[in-house]
Order: sequence, then C-alpha cells, then structure tokens
Amino acid sequence: MSDAFAAWRSMPPQNTNETVLTEQWFQAVDNMARVFAIRPDDTMLFLSDPLIDPRVFSAIAGLARARGVQPEMVVSPQWNSGKFPEELKALYEKSSLVVSTWFASIGDPYCLKVRRDTGQRTVKMTYFRNIDVLKTPQARFPNELVGEITRATRDMYPQGESFRLRITDPRGTDWTAEFTPEMRENMLSSNRWRGQTTAEEPGAYVHWVPTHGPNIYDRTTLGARMDRGATRNPVNGIVYPQGAVGFPKPFDERIGVVFENDRITEVRGQSGDAAILRDMLVGGVLVELGCGFNPKAPRQGIYPAGSNSPGALHFGIELERPCPYIRRAMPDWEEPPIHMDLVALDSTVTAGDRVLVEGGLLTALRDPKVIAAASRHGNPVDLLEGWPA
Repeated sequence: MSDAFAAWRSMPPQNTNETVLTEQWFQAVDNMARVFAIRPDDTMLFLSDPLIDPRVFSAIAGLARARGVQPEMVVSPQWNSGKFPEELKALYEKSSLVVSTWFASIGDPYCLKVRRDTGQRTVKMTYFRNIDVLKTPQARFPNELVGEITRATRDMYPQGESFRLRITDPRGTDWTAEFTPEMRENMLSSNRWRGQTTAEEPGAYVHWVPTHGPNIYDRTTLGARMDRGATRNPVNGIVYPQGAVGFPKPFDERIGVVFENDRITEVRGQSGDAAILRDMLVGGVLVELGCGFNPKAPRQGIYPAGSNSPGALHFGIELERPCPYIRRAMPDWEEPPIHMDLVALDSTVTAGDRVLVEGGLLTALRDPKVIAAASRHGNPVDLLEGWPA
C-alpha cells in the first residue's frame, strides 16, 4: 500500500466534543432510569458478583436513593451456578425489585416462581458490567424503540393456525420448529414479547442494557410440557453455526449440529472445534433460540451470550453434563458450564410464509410503525440500520 493510501480517511471522525458527549451521557442515564423504574416504596436487592465494575452498583444506588430507596447488595461465590442459594431465599422473597447479574435469575425455577407468585420485578444485567457501557450507542438506543421492534416481530407470527418456524443460511442450515396456535400463545403472551422493556409491571423481567430481546422459540412455548419429559417435541433439523461463545474465532470448518426431537444427537465435522462441540453438545436440549433486537448492539459482540444485533441468532443449549472445555476457556463466565450458545449472524427465519429475518436482517426494522417511532428520536435509517461492527 502506498503512503497516500495508508493515510486515506474516507469516513468522518467520531465526534468527541464535550457538548456532544454530555448530551449522549444524559440520554443513556435517562434511558437507564426509565428501564429500572424504581418506586419510592420498593425493597430493592442487587445480586452482584466479584467481577463487576463497582461503579455499576454506585450508579444504580444513586438512582434508587434519589427515589428514597436504600438498595441492599449481596455478592455470592455461587453467582454463576444457576442455583439460587438456600440461605438467601428469605431476603430474596421480601424484595420487590431485584437487579441481578446471576444466572439463577432466569435459570432457577425457584426464581421464576417467586416472580410469578409475588409480582417481584427483575432487571437482568448480563450486558452492564462496566460503567463505560453507558457511553455506548446501545445504551442510548431508546428502550421504547426496542419494544416497538419486538411487537412488530411478534405480529408477524401467524395467528390461529399451525405453522412452521424455519431457519436456513448459506452454509446449509435447515432447522424447523412446528408451532400450534397454543404454542404461539404460550410464547408470545410474555411481557417481553409485548415489548415491555421497563421494570414497571408486576412480574416484569427485563434487561439492561435493552438488547437481549425475547426468544423466537424457547421452552415456554411448550407450556405445561416445558419440562419435556418423554413427550415428543417439535424441533428437528441441522444447524451450521458460524461460531459459539467461548471459541476465540469463527469456525474454519462447516460444523453441523443435528437436532432430533429437540435434542442434539450428532455433531458433524473433523476439526478440533467439532470434536470439542461433539463432546459438549450431544445429549443437550434447546432451551432458547435467542434473537437480537437493539440495532446499536455490536454485531460481532458474541460474549457472553450471543450477539444482540437485530436478526443475529443464538441457540442456547442446556448440556447433559458440565463441560470441562467451558471451565477451562471461561472459568468466570456469567453462565454455568452446562450452557452453550451457538451463534449465526446471517440466518433467514420464516414463520409460515412470513419472513422474520432475511440474511441476518430483522425485517421488522423496515416496518412503517417502527420507522415512524424511530423518526421521533432522530434519523431512522441511522438508528435502525446503522449497525456497529
């Protein structure tokens, strides 16, 4: 490359004027305050861990104390075990608002039951582990727009009829989940699929930063059969992921993961990565098929739970047994070593004859209602389709 081309600058520089940065900071802080929705009568508990930036708690405590709430923080060595500690249950049950980095908040049936029975509200913080996240475009992206995008996607699922959710991609993926009308209602009735992105409603479960959208298929779809048991389940096919959490780069080989009756029965491939996945995944079941919904989430930000860019998919697998590779590669991972996320950024997803995702693009981003909502916040093309790398 010549010196002339080495010095070539074809894109505008990032605007770092103090006035611009101050405006952006307050945008993110206001967005955060609305998501947490702290009430003056809340009993607030922060379930934290030793690896988080301590300024994160200070930020949350500041919001709480401004409303007259004195938050309590618990740090436990069991934070990523998936099992809620018995000795903390009394404290947990008396809390009306829980802010949590713990995997148990979503994975332990005890936590789900408390939330359902008491109306406890939960803010999950998988993606807010450093205060500097508040300086990113994903933190500034309006939470209500995430809700609008979610509802537009929800409305594309066929109603009142059976249909097939199908995923394909250029590598040869062909994966299907057979939906009945009842399964559709089971899944889409959640507050997250209603586009509720703030912790206002009783029983709310939301994410801050608002990136991790509802799953386009998960175990709740099966309703009373969500424990699976011996009942036949509707997931079959083969997935060729581009990569997975805990693997330092995309797979060089075309590795095939075979699903039969919701369970992984085979991993095809000859590479070292294929051998690791074979030992890890065979016997595992799909617990969530996650999709991103925040256009300002980094497209290739795979860690810790798959990309949250709109249309990026992650297959969340519950493993048959704890995995030594995960323990070696990610000893302090935010999730337990019985979970793995396979990632695809270029999938096409159809629900019946409707296209939810096309080549990695969430088609709801071009819904007129979504564009109109985005226009109230700025340039809709930049907001919805100006994806960070």
